[in-house]
Amino acid sequence: MTQKIVIELPLNCAKCEKKIMAICTTADGVTAFAFEREGRDRVVIKGEDIDPARITECLREKVTKHARLVSVAIDDD
Repeated sequence: MTQKIVIELPLNCAKCEKKIMAICTTADGVTAFAFEREGRDRVVIKGEDIDPARITECLREKVTKHARLVSVAIDDD
């Protein structure tokens, strides 16, 4: 089962983007990561057995207090 996690957070500067990328790509189970800037700043994470609450909490602690978990979708591939 592959998960698709969407987290909304402000992408203010390159330094913040670098921190976000480091946190998301080093999490267990992550296979793909992308920034999405269509209307709102979002991060899309794909992988298996990912803990979305833990990633969101880590982003809140280390980057911004305004990180918000938008959705978690599961694909049966």
